[in-house]
Amino acid sequence: MKTSEPSDRTADIPFVCLVCFVVAHSIIPPPMKIIIPGGNGQVGRMLTRAFLKSGNECVILTRTPSARASTKPNPQLREVAWDGHTLGPWTAEFEGAAVVINLAGRSVNCRYGERNLAEMMDSRVESTRVIGAAIAAANRPPRVWLQASTATLYAHRFDAPNDEATGIIGGHEPGVPALWAKSIAIAKAWEAEFVAAPTPSTRKVILRSAMTMSPDRGGVFHILAGHCRLGFGNFGNGRQYVSWIHEHDFVAAIRFLIAREDLSGAFNLAAPEPLPNRDFMAELHAAIGRRLSIPVPRWALELGTFLLRTETELVLKSRRVIPTRLLENGFEFRYPDWRSASAELIRQQFGKIQIQNPG
Repeated sequence: MKTSEPSDRTADIPFVCLVCFVVAHSIIPPPMKIIIPGGNGQVGRMLTRAFLKSGNECVILTRTPSARASTKPNPQLREVAWDGHTLGPWTAEFEGAAVVINLAGRSVNCRYGERNLAEMMDSRVESTRVIGAAIAAANRPPRVWLQASTATLYAHRFDAPNDEATGIIGGHEPGVPALWAKSIAIAKAWEAEFVAAPTPSTRKVILRSAMTMSPDRGGVFHILAGHCRLGFGNFGNGRQYVSWIHEHDFVAAIRFLIAREDLSGAFNLAAPEPLPNRDFMAELHAAIGRRLSIPVPRWALELGTFLLRTETELVLKSRRVIPTRLLENGFEFRYPDWRSASAELIRQQFGKIQIQNPG
């Protein structure tokens, strides 16, 4: 009787290795070079942490390079000097980069005097213009350009939410301070410069972001939590809507928009459940475990913001914004409601959580 010999399967090894490689790369995206102009602020640091953790290379364009990279050496993180106005050696970074996320712009946490307003406008419009020029000049331009904007663009309103399709652009609302139109004019000019940039080989996405909540010291959530711990409650009459987004969902939305090559245009980066300021603050008080909640009247806010050299628009404008385009395209929020989001953020910030009914 003739016995069968064992078959030689070594010829299948290259095929198996190829299949494993393809499957791995379909699950784990390859590392990217990501350029983040203005990336040294709260949002930039948040994104940089997330991208570095995933093995990507991050290049921060900044007017004031720090010693951060040298004190904690990381070959995947570099800071490159630019002035936000003129082309220069920094443009070489755009060759072959995968993503640009432009966050550059003077902080809005200031008094709206003529000088500050001019700086807010110029720092946004000029940086966007010069980034567009750098991308247009690149032989191998980035695949996608994500451009920061703001949910402040939408009208101050209580009757219905603003989404990307039906939202009302602000600037002409009755009964609001005339100064509020200034920040809307800046947002309009910011987006217009981005849209006009001649970058046909680069997909473009506008990020109309609500307040991004993270436990980082000095961030908006840190400030609001400190406000509650002192026993203070809602701002003004508390009717104005607050739009917000948890840091996890913000980063996840950015990754989603980078990956989805079929998506472009404006997207609202906000949780799907905005809520009135009085409810927003009540939930935060409950998460912290504080029952005392003293409303802060408008006159006190006017005085406080004057002393702190900022503006009441940041807390009194009703921003009722919803992320219709993200939801329609399949994005899922981990923290769609403020109760779960604030509880998780308090857990991060203070290392423990106390949930009580607000009283």
